Amino acid sequence: MEILFFCPRWGSEDMPWDEFCKKVKAAGYDGIEYAIARDVKDSELTNAWVSAQNYGLQILPQHFDTREADFEEHYRSFEAWLKRIHPLPHVRINSQTGKDFFTFDQNRRLIELGNAYQVVHETHRGKFSFAAHITRPFLEQIPDLRLTLDISHWVNTAESLLEDQAEAVSLAIAKTDHIHARVGYAEGPQVTDPRSLTWQVELYRHLGWWDAVFLQKARSGERLTITPEFGPFPYMVHLPKDGSPPIANQWTCNYYMMKLLKGRYNTLLSNQSRYGHEPATLAAGRQGTS
Repeated sequence: MEILFFCPRWGSEDMPWDEFCKKVKAAGYDGIEYAIARDVKDSELTNAWVSAQNYGLQILPQHFDTREADFEEHYRSFEAWLKRIHPLPHVRINSQTGKDFFTFDQNRRLIELGNAYQVVHETHRGKFSFAAHITRPFLEQIPDLRLTLDISHWVNTAESLLEDQAEAVSLAIAKTDHIHARVGYAEGPQVTDPRSLTWQVELYRHLGWWDAVFLQKARSGERLTITPEFGPFPYMVHLPKDGSPPIANQWTCNYYMMKLLKGRYNTLLSNQSRYGHEPATLAAGRQGTS
Protein backbone atom coordinates (compact mmCIF):
# COMPACT_ATOMS: atom_id res chain seq x y z
CA MET A 1 0.00 0.00 0.00
CA GLU A 2 1.15 3.55 -0.78
CA ILE A 3 0.11 6.61 1.23
CA LEU A 4 0.88 10.05 -0.18
CA PHE A 5 0.48 13.28 1.78
CA PHE A 6 -0.27 16.57 0.00
CA CYS A 7 0.10 20.11 1.27
CA PRO A 8 -2.65 22.55 0.23
CA ARG A 9 -1.61 25.55 -1.82
CA TRP A 10 -4.73 27.19 -0.35
CA GLY A 11 -3.57 29.81 2.11
CA SER A 12 -0.08 30.18 0.62
CA GLU A 13 -1.03 31.71 -2.73
CA ASP A 14 1.16 34.79 -2.14
CA MET A 15 4.31 32.70 -1.64
CA PRO A 16 6.44 32.23 -4.79
CA TRP A 17 6.15 28.71 -6.14
CA ASP A 18 9.83 27.85 -5.70
CA GLU A 19 9.82 29.02 -2.08
CA PHE A 20 6.57 27.20 -1.39
CA CYS A 21 7.74 23.92 -2.92
CA LYS A 22 11.01 24.09 -0.98
CA LYS A 23 9.06 24.53 2.27
CA VAL A 24 6.62 21.72 1.41
CA LYS A 25 9.45 19.31 0.59
CA ALA A 26 11.36 20.15 3.78
CA ALA A 27 8.21 19.49 5.83
CA GLY A 28 7.99 15.93 4.51
CA TYR A 29 5.01 16.10 2.17
CA ASP A 30 4.88 14.08 -1.04
CA GLY A 31 3.13 16.71 -3.10
CA ILE A 32 0.81 19.69 -3.37
CA GLU A 33 -2.95 19.93 -3.75
CA TYR A 34 -3.46 22.93 -6.01
CA ALA A 35 -6.90 24.57 -6.22
CA ILE A 36 -6.87 25.92 -9.77
CA ALA A 37 -9.17 28.80 -10.68
CA ARG A 38 -10.42 28.81 -14.25
CA ASP A 39 -8.81 32.20 -14.97
CA VAL A 40 -5.33 31.12 -13.91
CA LYS A 41 -2.70 31.97 -16.52
CA ASP A 42 -0.79 29.27 -18.40
CA SER A 43 2.45 30.78 -17.10
CA GLU A 44 1.28 30.21 -13.51
CA LEU A 45 0.50 26.57 -14.25
CA THR A 46 3.92 26.10 -15.86
CA ASN A 47 5.61 27.70 -12.86
CA ALA A 48 3.74 25.40 -10.48
CA TRP A 49 4.54 22.19 -12.33
CA VAL A 50 8.19 23.07 -12.96
CA SER A 51 8.77 24.07 -9.33
CA ALA A 52 7.09 20.92 -8.06
CA GLN A 53 9.17 18.76 -10.39
CA ASN A 54 12.37 20.49 -9.25
CA TYR A 55 11.65 19.45 -5.67
CA GLY A 56 10.37 15.98 -6.45
CA LEU A 57 6.79 16.82 -5.54
CA GLN A 58 3.62 15.54 -7.19
CA ILE A 59 0.55 17.66 -7.89
CA LEU A 60 -3.09 16.89 -7.18
CA PRO A 61 -5.22 19.49 -9.02
CA GLN A 62 -8.43 20.64 -7.34
CA HIS A 63 -11.49 21.94 -9.19
CA PHE A 64 -13.65 24.41 -7.27
CA ASP A 65 -14.32 27.38 -9.49
CA THR A 66 -17.39 26.47 -11.58
CA ARG A 67 -20.22 28.59 -10.19
CA GLU A 68 -22.76 29.19 -12.97
CA ALA A 69 -26.34 28.72 -11.82
CA ASP A 70 -27.47 27.88 -15.35
CA PHE A 71 -26.84 24.17 -15.75
CA GLU A 72 -25.74 24.10 -19.38
CA GLU A 73 -23.28 26.95 -18.83
CA HIS A 74 -22.06 25.19 -15.71
CA TYR A 75 -21.54 21.94 -17.62
CA ARG A 76 -19.55 23.66 -20.37
CA SER A 77 -17.37 25.49 -17.84
CA PHE A 78 -16.60 22.29 -15.92
CA GLU A 79 -15.80 20.44 -19.13
CA ALA A 80 -13.45 23.22 -20.28
CA TRP A 81 -11.59 23.11 -16.96
CA LEU A 82 -11.18 19.33 -17.15
CA LYS A 83 -9.94 19.44 -20.74
CA ARG A 84 -7.39 22.09 -19.82
CA ILE A 85 -6.05 20.50 -16.62
CA HIS A 86 -6.25 16.77 -17.29
CA PRO A 87 -3.27 16.64 -19.72
CA LEU A 88 -0.94 18.01 -16.99
CA PRO A 89 0.89 15.33 -14.96
CA HIS A 90 -1.11 14.61 -11.82
CA VAL A 91 -1.83 11.94 -9.22
CA ARG A 92 -5.60 12.36 -9.40
CA ILE A 93 -8.06 15.21 -9.79
CA ASN A 94 -10.25 16.31 -6.91
CA SER A 95 -13.47 18.15 -7.77
CA GLN A 96 -16.07 20.11 -5.88
CA THR A 97 -18.77 19.02 -8.30
CA GLY A 98 -22.21 20.36 -9.11
CA LYS A 99 -24.63 22.42 -7.06
CA ASP A 100 -26.86 21.61 -4.11
CA PHE A 101 -29.84 23.08 -6.02
CA PHE A 102 -29.30 21.19 -9.29
CA THR A 103 -31.58 18.22 -9.86
CA PHE A 104 -30.35 14.69 -9.28
CA ASP A 105 -30.09 14.08 -13.02
CA GLN A 106 -28.20 17.32 -13.62
CA ASN A 107 -25.67 16.55 -10.93
CA ARG A 108 -25.42 13.01 -12.25
CA ARG A 109 -24.40 14.37 -15.68
CA LEU A 110 -21.64 16.41 -14.05
CA ILE A 111 -20.45 13.44 -12.01
CA GLU A 112 -20.32 11.23 -15.10
CA LEU A 113 -18.42 13.95 -16.97
CA GLY A 114 -15.87 14.03 -14.17
CA ASN A 115 -15.68 10.24 -14.05
CA ALA A 116 -14.53 10.24 -17.68
CA TYR A 117 -11.43 12.09 -16.41
CA GLN A 118 -10.93 9.81 -13.36
CA VAL A 119 -12.09 12.53 -10.97
CA VAL A 120 -12.70 11.98 -7.27
CA HIS A 121 -15.64 14.11 -6.11
CA GLU A 122 -15.31 16.03 -2.86
CA THR A 123 -17.98 15.96 -0.16
CA HIS A 124 -18.57 19.68 0.21
CA ARG A 125 -21.25 22.15 1.23
CA GLY A 126 -23.01 23.78 -1.70
CA LYS A 127 -22.24 20.89 -4.06
CA PHE A 128 -24.14 17.72 -4.99
CA SER A 129 -22.49 16.01 -2.02
CA PHE A 130 -23.30 18.56 0.68
CA ALA A 131 -24.82 16.08 3.14
CA ALA A 132 -24.53 12.38 3.92
CA HIS A 133 -28.18 11.54 3.27
CA ILE A 134 -28.17 13.47 -0.04
CA THR A 135 -24.95 11.85 -1.29
CA ARG A 136 -26.11 8.33 -0.48
CA PRO A 137 -28.44 7.90 -3.53
CA PHE A 138 -25.65 9.06 -5.85
CA LEU A 139 -23.32 6.45 -4.37
CA GLU A 140 -25.98 3.78 -4.70
CA GLN A 141 -26.91 4.61 -8.29
CA ILE A 142 -23.54 5.53 -9.83
CA PRO A 143 -21.23 2.52 -9.38
CA ASP A 144 -18.02 4.26 -10.49
CA LEU A 145 -18.50 7.36 -8.32
CA ARG A 146 -15.40 7.87 -6.16
CA LEU A 147 -15.04 10.37 -3.35
CA THR A 148 -12.73 12.79 -1.67
CA LEU A 149 -13.98 12.43 1.89
CA ASP A 150 -14.07 15.84 3.53
CA ILE A 151 -16.48 14.73 6.20
CA SER A 152 -16.08 17.97 8.16
CA HIS A 153 -18.69 19.47 5.82
CA TRP A 154 -21.20 16.73 6.61
CA VAL A 155 -20.64 17.24 10.34
CA ASN A 156 -21.35 20.94 9.94
CA THR A 157 -24.38 20.42 7.68
CA ALA A 158 -25.95 17.83 10.00
CA GLU A 159 -24.95 19.71 13.18
CA SER A 160 -23.80 16.41 14.61
CA LEU A 161 -21.05 13.81 14.54
CA LEU A 162 -23.33 11.75 12.27
CA GLU A 163 -24.14 9.16 14.91
CA ASP A 164 -27.54 8.55 13.28
CA GLN A 165 -26.21 8.25 9.71
CA ALA A 166 -23.81 5.32 10.04
CA GLU A 167 -24.99 3.53 6.88
CA ALA A 168 -24.51 6.55 4.64
CA VAL A 169 -21.08 7.24 6.16
CA SER A 170 -20.00 3.60 5.73
CA LEU A 171 -21.02 3.68 2.08
CA ALA A 172 -19.03 6.87 1.56
CA ILE A 173 -15.97 5.38 3.24
CA ALA A 174 -16.17 2.37 0.93
CA LYS A 175 -16.07 4.76 -2.07
CA THR A 176 -13.25 7.01 -0.81
CA ASP A 177 -9.88 7.35 -2.55
CA HIS A 178 -8.72 10.72 -1.17
CA ILE A 179 -9.11 12.33 2.25
CA HIS A 180 -9.23 15.97 3.27
CA ALA A 181 -8.03 15.68 6.85
CA ARG A 182 -9.77 18.63 8.45
CA VAL A 183 -11.77 18.34 11.66
CA GLY A 184 -15.25 19.85 11.72
CA TYR A 185 -17.76 20.38 14.50
CA ALA A 186 -21.49 20.87 14.74
CA GLU A 187 -21.41 24.59 14.04
CA GLY A 188 -18.52 24.81 11.60
CA PRO A 189 -16.32 22.93 9.10
CA GLN A 190 -13.09 23.62 10.99
CA VAL A 191 -12.26 23.50 14.69
CA THR A 192 -10.04 26.31 15.88
CA ASP A 193 -7.06 24.03 16.59
CA PRO A 194 -7.01 20.20 16.39
CA ARG A 195 -4.37 20.08 19.14
CA SER A 196 -6.68 21.69 21.67
CA LEU A 197 -8.29 19.54 24.37
CA THR A 198 -11.52 21.38 23.58
CA TRP A 199 -11.86 19.44 20.30
CA GLN A 200 -10.63 15.97 21.23
CA VAL A 201 -14.04 14.32 20.83
CA GLU A 202 -14.31 15.74 17.32
CA LEU A 203 -10.71 14.84 16.47
CA TYR A 204 -11.06 11.19 17.45
CA ARG A 205 -14.41 10.87 15.71
CA HIS A 206 -12.75 12.03 12.49
CA LEU A 207 -9.76 9.76 13.13
CA GLY A 208 -12.16 6.84 13.32
CA TRP A 209 -13.57 7.65 9.88
CA TRP A 210 -10.12 8.16 8.35
CA ASP A 211 -8.85 4.96 9.99
CA ALA A 212 -11.66 3.04 8.31
CA VAL A 213 -10.56 4.37 4.91
CA PHE A 214 -6.94 3.50 5.68
CA LEU A 215 -7.82 -0.04 6.74
CA GLN A 216 -9.79 -0.79 3.59
CA LYS A 217 -6.93 0.52 1.43
CA ALA A 218 -4.39 -1.49 3.42
CA ARG A 219 -6.41 -4.65 2.81
CA SER A 220 -6.79 -3.99 -0.92
CA GLY A 221 -3.29 -2.65 -1.47
CA GLU A 222 -4.63 0.47 -3.19
CA ARG A 223 -3.10 3.92 -2.98
CA LEU A 224 -4.47 6.40 -0.45
CA THR A 225 -3.89 10.14 -0.79
CA ILE A 226 -4.40 12.56 2.11
CA THR A 227 -4.40 16.36 2.24
CA PRO A 228 -4.50 17.97 5.68
CA GLU A 229 -6.75 20.88 4.75
CA PHE A 230 -7.14 23.35 7.56
CA GLY A 231 -7.77 26.60 5.74
CA PRO A 232 -7.03 30.32 6.14
CA PHE A 233 -9.57 32.98 7.09
CA PRO A 234 -12.55 32.72 7.19
CA TYR A 235 -12.10 29.01 7.98
CA MET A 236 -9.36 29.95 10.45
CA VAL A 237 -11.02 32.07 13.12
CA HIS A 238 -9.64 35.52 14.00
CA LEU A 239 -10.44 37.55 17.09
CA PRO A 240 -13.20 40.13 16.44
CA LYS A 241 -10.79 43.02 15.98
CA ASP A 242 -9.58 44.61 12.75
CA GLY A 243 -6.12 43.35 11.84
CA SER A 244 -6.00 40.72 14.55
CA PRO A 245 -4.02 37.57 13.73
CA PRO A 246 -5.67 34.14 13.49
CA ILE A 247 -5.96 32.33 16.79
CA ALA A 248 -4.04 29.37 15.35
CA ASN A 249 -1.55 28.93 12.53
CA GLN A 250 -2.84 27.22 9.39
CA TRP A 251 0.52 25.77 8.35
CA THR A 252 1.16 24.41 11.85
CA CYS A 253 -2.27 22.77 12.07
CA ASN A 254 -1.80 21.04 8.73
CA TYR A 255 1.74 19.96 9.56
CA TYR A 256 0.50 18.55 12.88
CA MET A 257 -2.23 16.59 11.09
CA MET A 258 0.20 15.25 8.48
CA LYS A 259 2.68 14.07 11.12
CA LEU A 260 -0.11 12.57 13.22
CA LEU A 261 -1.55 10.51 10.36
CA LYS A 262 1.79 9.62 8.80
CA GLY A 263 3.06 8.23 12.10
CA ARG A 264 -0.22 6.49 12.84
CA TYR A 265 -0.49 4.69 9.51
CA ASN A 266 3.17 4.05 8.72
CA THR A 267 3.55 2.29 12.07
CA LEU A 268 0.69 -0.03 11.21
CA LEU A 269 2.05 -0.72 7.74
CA SER A 270 5.47 -1.48 9.21
CA ASN A 271 3.93 -3.94 11.65
CA GLN A 272 1.98 -5.54 8.81
CA SER A 273 5.19 -6.03 6.83
CA ARG A 274 7.11 -7.32 9.84
CA TYR A 275 4.53 -9.74 11.20
CA GLY A 276 2.69 -10.67 8.01
CA HIS A 277 -0.86 -9.83 9.05
CA GLU A 278 -3.26 -7.05 8.15
CA PRO A 279 -3.43 -4.00 10.41
CA ALA A 280 -5.73 -4.37 13.38
CA THR A 281 -8.61 -1.98 13.84
CA LEU A 282 -7.37 1.18 15.50
CA ALA A 283 -8.58 2.11 18.93
CA ALA A 284 -10.89 5.09 19.18
CA GLY A 285 -8.76 6.71 21.85
CA ARG A 286 -5.27 8.14 21.79
CA GLN A 287 -3.45 5.09 20.45
CA GLY A 288 -0.86 5.99 17.82
CA THR A 289 -1.42 9.74 18.04
CA SER A 290 1.75 10.86 19.76
